[in-house]
Amino acid sequence: MDLSTSLMGLPLAHPFIAGASPLGRDLDTIKRLEDAGCAAIVLPSLFEEQITLAADGRIHHMDPLDPRSAARLINFQGAENYAFSPEKYAEHVARAKRAVHIPVIGSLNGTSPESWLRFAQLIEQAGADALELNMYEVVTDLNASGLAVEHQLGTVVSELKRLVKIPIAVKLSPFFTATGAVARRVDQAGADALVLFNRFYQSDIEIETMSQAPHIALSTSAELPLRLRWLAILHGRVKASLIATGGVATAADGVKALLAGADAMQVVSAILRYGPEYFSTLRTGLEDWMDRHQMTRLDQMRGHLSLKHAPDPAALERGHYIQTLHSWKASA
Repeated sequence: MDLSTSLMGLPLAHPFIAGASPLGRDLDTIKRLEDAGCAAIVLPSLFEEQITLAADGRIHHMDPLDPRSAARLINFQGAENYAFSPEKYAEHVARAKRAVHIPVIGSLNGTSPESWLRFAQLIEQAGADALELNMYEVVTDLNASGLAVEHQLGTVVSELKRLVKIPIAVKLSPFFTATGAVARRVDQAGADALVLFNRFYQSDIEIETMSQAPHIALSTSAELPLRLRWLAILHGRVKASLIATGGVATAADGVKALLAGADAMQVVSAILRYGPEYFSTLRTGLEDWMDRHQMTRLDQMRGHLSLKHAPDPAALERGHYIQTLHSWKASA
């Protein structure tokens, strides 16, 4: 049985890879991931804020030591709170590449098309096989138009493609008015892969202290359907590879993502729960499913349930929506 696949031109033994997370901070853990059967690893993100802080002592053009900026920057970490300085991050990429034989993918996380993107060249020079761009931003400016936000995203991707030769994966948000149009715009800007989707973290509220309470919860399979829908919509309609992230918790989730059209699946929460050895469970589960359905290659299943050949994708989605609403039945 052949589980091999290609992601952004990178050969993978199978489609399950480790997404950006604390798992990539330690070389011993990275080696454990490879030994356990992980097909590739995305290293933790290097943030725009820490790059500009290290380069010119500013965050979003503001000086943290200036009293006039203090209130606006109070929630940002100091340089000592990040796992790696920008220079140490490049060294970590190089050490990871020497330590394992699977693809090592760097990660940049930012919000603007500024000079911090040039750090991508150092990540490339350090030996990264590819780079994931995570444009994470909650737009709170009520005057910012959707068109402006989308234009900035396309500009960042174009600039990054100009700076580096290694493949670039772009991690998208699902919260665009026309997600498909944004995906096509990023694809046309040169993205080699689209990562669907970014998890947006919301703070809780502590009612006794009346304060924001940052909270993170590991994902579950319940988050997967949103990814499946857009994988199915985009499969065969963009040139970029498609990567599912968020909600891939079991081998069955991986099968669903492949049937919808994914080229690979990032797994984080399940590995944090069960350890690197869980990659073997995911791979075995995929093999068992393929064996039961008499399939020997991933291409036989990939995109089988996509909308690539649907005569009217919009009508199909609308019909599924109505069927879903009518499928609920009250318990006895």
